[in-house]
Amino acid sequence: MNLITPRKRVEILQKALHEKAKAEPSYSFYSLWDKVFRKDVIEEAYRKCKVNKGASGIDNIDFNDIESEGLEVWLGKLQEELRSKTYLPMPLLRVWIPKANGKDGMRPLGIPTIRDRVVQMAAVIILSPIFEADLFPNQYGFRPGLDAKLAIRNIFFHMTKNDRTEIVDGDLKDYFNKIPHGALMKCLSRRIADKAILSLIKSWLEAPVIETSKGKKVQTTESKDSHRGTPQGGVCSPLLANIYFRRFCKAWEKWVTSKGINAHLVNYADDFVICCTPGIGKQMMELMRKFMELIGLTVNEAKTKLVSVKEENFDFLGYTFGKFYSKDGKSYLGTKPSKKAIKKLLKKIHDETSHRWSYNTNESRIETLNPILRGWCNYFDQGPVLNQYKIIKNYTEKRLRRLLAFKHKQRGTGYRQYPDEYLYGKLGLYKLPMRRADMPRAKS
Repeated sequence: MNLITPRKRVEILQKALHEKAKAEPSYSFYSLWDKVFRKDVIEEAYRKCKVNKGASGIDNIDFNDIESEGLEVWLGKLQEELRSKTYLPMPLLRVWIPKANGKDGMRPLGIPTIRDRVVQMAAVIILSPIFEADLFPNQYGFRPGLDAKLAIRNIFFHMTKNDRTEIVDGDLKDYFNKIPHGALMKCLSRRIADKAILSLIKSWLEAPVIETSKGKKVQTTESKDSHRGTPQGGVCSPLLANIYFRRFCKAWEKWVTSKGINAHLVNYADDFVICCTPGIGKQMMELMRKFMELIGLTVNEAKTKLVSVKEENFDFLGYTFGKFYSKDGKSYLGTKPSKKAIKKLLKKIHDETSHRWSYNTNESRIETLNPILRGWCNYFDQGPVLNQYKIIKNYTEKRLRRLLAFKHKQRGTGYRQYPDEYLYGKLGLYKLPMRRADMPRAKS
């Protein structure tokens, strides 16, 4: 009796691909197409897409629609399209969301249909373990076993232990939308000799975009026309972005190693910093500009800067790095949650406790707030964070009490009617740590 689950079979396949790629750095994989439409791979791809949730694409078909009509039939049809090579991606649905800093307007997302997301995920399941063998250890974004917190700790280590206190805080202009297709396809073909896979990826890169403008649907082919960009919103975009950024990492590591330069690159998706010993930061910034230009990318000069952390701070991945002072007045180099990160969280709490939610049950609000608070604290647990936790705790309590008082048509702030015992004891609101010893990291 075979007790191996479909997910386990996929993991075994991924491990075999990774070990082959790791053992033979110059090996090109010739037969991958048949692995993309394997039943277990397609099923796992669908499962991952459903866990990630997300809106429907241009066809307005969501996960409920698919499952109400029969998931097995839907997956079987998709599998047959791939097997017969009749699969073609649909246009992307363009939506606009605010940029992370909240000041520079909106940025576009290209939302694939669930059908296309599942195929992209199947391809990522097969290709990720191959290219994972080639990515540099200082590339932290969207990789198994690596994350943004490890990038934060790496920067902290170089600042404090290796005296790399000059920081090139780099920013690229519209990285995802400016990746050149020709150069990216060359990066892919270094490892992939299967033409069907390469054609599939190219079709995603060149997919048209549909958006509604003045009540009319408008279709454009800007990526195909400009030969640039991997649409943000696609499942495969993070992997493709990492593969292309590897070109910069490779050139950088080769140069600094050959010259014996004491500068260390830390990259997360399209964000990066270069930690340098004092006196070489300006030279490293110029070198970075040169390498980026050579691979067809543009540095955002307005946001790229050279910082000496002993004199000024900089923000990276939600943290502020720089010089801080202890209670006894002694200075030290460290990190803390950035003002922008705190402001963003407080806005989220504000939105989730506004009067429009008064019709919801108390349990529903707690179920929404707790993951937000817990997730934020789990990420922002580096450096002196207890003061920030206290601000967030007090604000959450105040907002929740006001919502409860409004809901039950009661006057005042709600403090008397809804004390801490009610919020935390009866409702089960997540309690932010108020002592270092209470933090999850301290208990582990």
